[in-house]
Amino acid sequence: MQNQACLKKCGFFSRNSILATAILFLLSFFICGPFAYSQGNLLLTPRRLVMEGGKKSGELNVANTGSDSARYVISVVEMRMKEDGTFENITEPDSGQLFASKYLRFFPRSVYLGPNEAQVIKVQLRNVSQMKPGEYRSHIYLRAVPDVKPLGELPEPEDSKAISVKLTAVFGFTIPVIVRIGETSAQVGLSNVSYDMTADTIPTLEFTMNREGNMSVYGDLFVDHVAHDGSVTNVYIAKGLSVYTPNSKRQIKIHLNKVPNVNFRSGVLKVTYTEHDDIKKQLAMTELKLD
Repeated sequence: MQNQACLKKCGFFSRNSILATAILFLLSFFICGPFAYSQGNLLLTPRRLVMEGGKKSGELNVANTGSDSARYVISVVEMRMKEDGTFENITEPDSGQLFASKYLRFFPRSVYLGPNEAQVIKVQLRNVSQMKPGEYRSHIYLRAVPDVKPLGELPEPEDSKAISVKLTAVFGFTIPVIVRIGETSAQVGLSNVSYDMTADTIPTLEFTMNREGNMSVYGDLFVDHVAHDGSVTNVYIAKGLSVYTPNSKRQIKIHLNKVPNVNFRSGVLKVTYTEHDDIKKQLAMTELKLD
């Protein structure tokens, strides 16, 4: 797994106990941040699960990093990515979209974790012979179940003339599970680049990511400022930027970092989209002259 491979590189790996596993997950969050999601007291790795090339199973690792015990319920939801990169729940696939849910089996469907305990969720692919070539996607949803007072516990005295409202935060998030069958490929390009830098405002860059092919794209975005003397300064990084099928484009609007000694009114902005790995193979690139 990605987080385990990262920890191996750091010389830190153990499977001998729940405590050791929990420590592993905690370290994976700090050392391998791009591969982990953390919200509330819930830590989940990896941040996406891909099964391709004959792979028929995978694992998600859930860790409770809080000081109280907690229960998490696991289910599957279907989602659509909109052109601005946000998601919304759907029940029917869009044209060209394939759901993976009916080909997936996962267990357990709920976990109860004490402080600093961890649990592995196993995901298996089934009925592969019934799947036609292409990319399938569904999202596994993990939701924390709020604590409920035990029966028989006396409620705290309340002012009968007052209205009491109790708000309970419920944490949860989704992880895409992607299954690729047969030959899949994708190409990505960057177009419609525009730039806004007026008065003392934050430099803003907008462009369109264009996807072609029968699979999603997932990578890291880098924006560099190239001055007239050739010096290069990074002014923006976004990791884990995706365009999911069946979308053919995604609109991007970002605010660049105002770095000292960088003149955002001259030179060139170089926008590069690379694979999300150590090699950073370039997938797309464009440049915009500022003067």
